[in-house]
Amino acid sequence: MWVAGWSLFCVSLTAVTVPVVPEPGDFRYGGPGARVVARGLDNPRGMAFGPRGELYVAEAGRGGDTACRPGPAGDRICDGPSGAVSVVDFGHQWRVVSRLPSTAPVTGDHASGVADVAVGADGDLIHVGDSDRDLVAVLAVDRGRLVVDATGSALLLITARGRVRTVATFPGRAVSSVAEGPDGAWYVGERARIWRVVPGHEPQVWAGGFTRIVDLAWSPEGRLYVLESGALLRVDGGGARTVVLSAGLTDPGGLAIRGGEAYVSNCGSCRGIGTILRVGLPER
Repeated sequence: MWVAGWSLFCVSLTAVTVPVVPEPGDFRYGGPGARVVARGLDNPRGMAFGPRGELYVAEAGRGGDTACRPGPAGDRICDGPSGAVSVVDFGHQWRVVSRLPSTAPVTGDHASGVADVAVGADGDLIHVGDSDRDLVAVLAVDRGRLVVDATGSALLLITARGRVRTVATFPGRAVSSVAEGPDGAWYVGERARIWRVVPGHEPQVWAGGFTRIVDLAWSPEGRLYVLESGALLRVDGGGARTVVLSAGLTDPGGLAIRGGEAYVSNCGSCRGIGTILRVGLPER
């Protein structure tokens, strides 16, 4: 199991300005209402905000040129230390962690590597990867770290002492995300369904009818936003859904919310052309 943490204060942060001027008609820059805040990313996936409002982005990398072998789809895949965690802050972007494991076809697209990132209450930067057990999401909570294990179709709790406990298991094998709700429960995305998890109780289906759930996030107003493979949705009380963004989304990889804005990692299976989009939320 690959779960790692770094102190934010032990990493040398060197800002490098990267222009993010959109090009008309280019799918990498999202649709109407979305603004690009970062680009040039390698297979960007999950995101999390730090204590100063900085945005951390998991990059699965682009593979490499070692241990090349036939892949499951008949193509050739290779390993390399190209995974990373990047920061987006005040119009700049840079990598705070690099040389992390990555596996990808020789094109560098559809990489396996760093899948998600979280920032603990102690300031530690935590990331998980899908190269080993398919650990696809992580969430820092009071009790430790929640990790979504896609291979085991389970939600795991890793305590501060490193002990691993299974919180819940799910009948499907496509669990993808976890978010803490305003009620204190944990909500887990699993392809077409969202499960509500309360420790000590069986998980319950909270909502269904979605199309390949990628990520979940709650707004400060207590509304749940669901990132599907082709749209960002707002789920209102009673189950009503509003499309927030769809035009320009290409295989998005993650969702994070701060204030009244959502951030989406776009082209999450693309080498070198992944972007982070920012879009205002229709809270009323």
